[in-house]
Amino acid sequence: MEDDSEQDNIIEEDYYTFLNVSKNATPEEIHHAYRRQSRLVHPDKHVDPILKKKAEVLFSRTNRAYEVLSDPHQRAIYDSLGIRGLETQGWEIVQRTRTPQEIREEYERIARERAERRLEQRTNPKGNLTIHINATDLFNKYEDDYEGGDGLFGGIEVSGMSFQQSIEAPLTLRDTLTLYGQVDTQNGTGIGSVNFSGRRSFSSKSWMELDVGIGNGPVVSLKGYRSLTQRLFFTGATMLQFKTNEARPGLVGSLGLQLDKRTVGYLTCKAGLQNAMSTMIVRETQNSYTSFTIQFGYLSTFASLNYTYKLAEKKMKLRGAIKAGTTGAYIEYGAEKKISKHSTLSAAVRVAVPAGVTLRIKLVRSSQTYLFPIHLCEEILPAPVFYATVAPIITWTIIKKLIIDPVVNEQREKEKDKQKELNKSRMLEKKKDAQAAICLMMATFSRIRSDEEAKGGLVITKAVYGRFVYPNKHNYNEEIETDNRDDVIDVTIPLQCLVVGSKLVLHEASKSELPGFYDPCFGEDKQLLLQYLFHHQTHECVIKDTEPLRIPIQSHRVNPT
Repeated sequence: MEDDSEQDNIIEEDYYTFLNVSKNATPEEIHHAYRRQSRLVHPDKHVDPILKKKAEVLFSRTNRAYEVLSDPHQRAIYDSLGIRGLETQGWEIVQRTRTPQEIREEYERIARERAERRLEQRTNPKGNLTIHINATDLFNKYEDDYEGGDGLFGGIEVSGMSFQQSIEAPLTLRDTLTLYGQVDTQNGTGIGSVNFSGRRSFSSKSWMELDVGIGNGPVVSLKGYRSLTQRLFFTGATMLQFKTNEARPGLVGSLGLQLDKRTVGYLTCKAGLQNAMSTMIVRETQNSYTSFTIQFGYLSTFASLNYTYKLAEKKMKLRGAIKAGTTGAYIEYGAEKKISKHSTLSAAVRVAVPAGVTLRIKLVRSSQTYLFPIHLCEEILPAPVFYATVAPIITWTIIKKLIIDPVVNEQREKEKDKQKELNKSRMLEKKKDAQAAICLMMATFSRIRSDEEAKGGLVITKAVYGRFVYPNKHNYNEEIETDNRDDVIDVTIPLQCLVVGSKLVLHEASKSELPGFYDPCFGEDKQLLLQYLFHHQTHECVIKDTEPLRIPIQSHRVNPT
């Protein structure tokens, strides 16, 4: 297991980037790129024994890349499994009698079998712990007229607790057995239940689930889902709850319609245990989530609006909600922050009539959820609203600076050090190959540059790659110092050699795999800065390491000062 983990951290060669073609390149494009690069590094073009030896190494890599990408079978294996798939002996998918499509289908079959084996070993435990905290004495405006409470921490007390836990027993990829239970206590009174459910997935369009529960009266329910058309689907449930002297039936049906690519509408009817009808519209985009609900019911009629704004770069979400109905109304606002790969922390303030002010803090750690609703005040007062809003922000800032950031940075540095150590020999080899490639490119570089200068074409005057601070775009004379720096390399020569017909095209991949390139700061964010002439006009641009590039572009032109 440890060996597999180490293998996953070892960086493999990217044959597509080495030939400077896209991953969906046609055979003709791959052949053209191979011929062009072969002419650049062919050993027969060099008389000097040292250069000839360097050319042999790079020519061998060029041939290997072309051998894999020009063969449909090897390319299919490489696309699915990488270089390790090509080197592994005994894989069924390497059989030469199979077509490329059959190879990909065989790989998908093997992947499904692995997923099934992992499924058999997994119980997927999920838990939810809710602790209700009553802190109303902190903001009780009548506290001067009465003696202070003697609860925990001077009036703060736990008023209730709820615990839920479930485990799954996957029988097959289609059949799942689930055991789950719940225990609730409120002001010293507790109830609990234990449920067993079995789900059968008939296809991606339908499933059925039988649920049996015991506790606060036995309950039997049957649930199902069916996709009726490409845009219309139905979810329904029928249940029967047994009390001491009666059996109470219930029925729920929900019809969903895909209104457009990002919007879904729902019409839901409830009868029996509850009697209500509701309509909900849900719209989710890359940057936001919005839902609007109207319900008419015997016990509760309300309208609600929820909105979430997603800040993907900061791994954060801002939430807001408003609800008004026959049982009361509330306004809620809050934020959610992803603090690690498997953990999120959120806080929300709810101002409600008649419930008052509540602060809800939630921590999700993997499949476990911890919720702390803190009831601050039974009336709507400015003080609890202010402290409920400000306190979580201050607390989060302190915890983040003193605890989370140091731990995350330490883990990140350890992972970088591990990857650097595993890839140390490969990085040294890449650096050596890059220096050799630049030596071999000198004659081609001079020829291409002279041709481009003569016709006022694309001339790369300066190109640096690595970790650096981008200088003032409008100050062309401000240069990035590359001498005596280990995290920046000059790549002017290899990029000029990639110019074809006064154009330079780089694809969406790490530039460190291009001929003449290597990674000068492994594990760090890198950039590529280009300063070039086109029609004798100065241009400049900077892109991220994996960002695609096509030049010349008019917007890169630097206006003379």
